[in-house]
Amino acid sequence: MILEGIVTTVSATGAINVAPMGPHIEIDAATGAWTRLVLRPFRTAQTYANLKANGEGVLHVTDDVLLLARSALGALDPLPELRPAARVRGWVLADACRFHEFRVVSRDDQSERVRFEGEIVHTGRLRDFFGFNRAKHAVVEAAILATRTAFLPLDEIEAEYRKLAVLVEKTGGPEEHEAFAFLRQHLEQVRSRG
Repeated sequence: MILEGIVTTVSATGAINVAPMGPHIEIDAATGAWTRLVLRPFRTAQTYANLKANGEGVLHVTDDVLLLARSALGALDPLPELRPAARVRGWVLADACRFHEFRVVSRDDQSERVRFEGEIVHTGRLRDFFGFNRAKHAVVEAAILATRTAFLPLDEIEAEYRKLAVLVEKTGGPEEHEAFAFLRQHLEQVRSRG
């Protein structure tokens, strides 16, 4: 199963990186516990450099789509509230629903997207997961599209945004509206530079 989440990692100099990622999760059928995950960042991603240098991180499950949208575009200034991880050199998002601290056990960097397999060494729950309505799903899809402006035609992305906007308008609250407006502004900036 692939889960859209947010991963925090630490650089060799101690800088914190917050990035959305969609890792493959392995779940123990008997216990329901998350045991392993596979991350596939591009070689150009800070997550790749950090995992290569330190081999540890934290995967977060969150329903905060504004945080997801901002982190997708590297627009987290200041960083959200964080607390130290318990078992790895890393940081936990204070407002996440759940978190899974992991250590890299293998790396395959033979292709453009590097494959990091991680063992989950500690799990925690901070609050209940609100859930996703159609607007939250729409923002997640819009954030993913916003990260692909370098290789997808802008007209296609904008056409998808028009469809997603209907869902945000019908079912979204203030957070979803703000997140979608932020992503639309990014597309406008990309178009004006292009």
